[in-house]
Amino acid sequence: MPLSMSESVHELPWHAQPASALAQAVRERRVSALELTRYFLDRIARGAALAAFAEVTAERALAQAEAADRLLAAGIVLGPLHGVPVAIKDSLAWEGIRATLGSRTRLAEVSTRTSTAVHRLLAHGMPILGKTRMTEFAFGLSGQNPMQGTARNPWDSREERAPGGSSSGSGVAVAAGLAPLAVGGDTGGSVRAPAALNGLVGFKPSSGIISRAGCLPLSDSLDVLGPITRTVQDARLLTQVLAGPDSEDAITLQTSSATWAALPHAHPFAPKRAMFLPPEHWPVALSAQARAHWDGTLTALVGAGWTLTPWQVPSSLSFARMAQDNSCVLGYEGWRHWGHLADDAAQPMWDVVRTRLFGGRDTPRVAYEAALARRSADQAAFAQAMPAGEVLLLPACDQGAQPLDDADVRHAGLGLLLRPANFLDAPAVALPSGRDEDGMPLSLQVMAPTGQDARLLDAASALMSVLGIGLPDLSAWQL
Repeated sequence: MPLSMSESVHELPWHAQPASALAQAVRERRVSALELTRYFLDRIARGAALAAFAEVTAERALAQAEAADRLLAAGIVLGPLHGVPVAIKDSLAWEGIRATLGSRTRLAEVSTRTSTAVHRLLAHGMPILGKTRMTEFAFGLSGQNPMQGTARNPWDSREERAPGGSSSGSGVAVAAGLAPLAVGGDTGGSVRAPAALNGLVGFKPSSGIISRAGCLPLSDSLDVLGPITRTVQDARLLTQVLAGPDSEDAITLQTSSATWAALPHAHPFAPKRAMFLPPEHWPVALSAQARAHWDGTLTALVGAGWTLTPWQVPSSLSFARMAQDNSCVLGYEGWRHWGHLADDAAQPMWDVVRTRLFGGRDTPRVAYEAALARRSADQAAFAQAMPAGEVLLLPACDQGAQPLDDADVRHAGLGLLLRPANFLDAPAVALPSGRDEDGMPLSLQVMAPTGQDARLLDAASALMSVLGIGLPDLSAWQL
């Protein structure tokens, strides 16, 4: 449902408006936070077949919305998204609410603390609608979870296709208009995969931008939190809400204050210039449709005045090898966190995830340490090879969302394309760029060196003036 030239954003229904427009409407008293929250809670209830939410926190959300309205009546605006409801991934601790990490092994686990990210959402006046479904232990990019239920990709109401993971419910909730925006986690692509397969913007910031304190871990070396939204501006605003130093997450204390200071200030990305990763350096071949779309996207950008240059990849950098190294680190550290559950045959765990955790168990420590050593070298090589202020374009997905498969191997190419950014600690964003012949979204990925988050978002905003695919047809979902 793309905007026509004559259609004002404010004429769209609330679920089709960007979060920035909703925030403006709240500030201008055209809608209250309470009305917005009730509206989205109603859509969540009517869209139950999409299975986007693991738990809906309606009572809390309504109370938070009422508080946001009272503050606004007193002339107090807590942040740029004051009064706008948000959804959070099930990995985020929230006192008194279950944090299952997508696993039936944790159904009895009720959080006794609240994560820093949740604290910051509430401190900025954002009602939290609930916790979204995810891949078990965040270990998988298709978004499949047969143990708790798999969120449905709203772009196809007839066949169950991959919603993207591990932040699957967050992606589905935003794509289907059940929430204006959502928080996910990205250890090996888990924000960008659901964004790519649902036609959304998914931003993985540099490590240390957003505190992970109170977020159930998969990999201490790689875990980051990030927004899933429909616009780059919304991603920037939600990052601004979440960002900042936190004594409970030491990596945030190593982040330059200039990095945070730059986030709120969008600047024109000029000149319109970017580099792209040549196909011979892609870690996986694209489907014929995705390859034709990639070529067409580059042509469209050139036609819109962009100068695109093939990147001269340093000989030491292999995107396929970096994807494998990222998996090595992720698996090794994931086993240290959750291996005790995988080792217990009585625990109700999806056999695919159990096998993945066993892979971490079987990884020698020397291999893990070697991967970490290569990571440091790769980060330095990437930063040195990328000219100041430049960004790198590459595909975010090798194909559109496919029907789910029991072995969960059909979407392995997603990880090969997305994990290198995690290994490089490169801020990266997935941008909706078109659809395949089945009508499923395709996506462009943009990367920059560590700490260049604001510059990356500036580039993404400029690119989105050329790209975009609108919203799915939700009539079959009765929405």
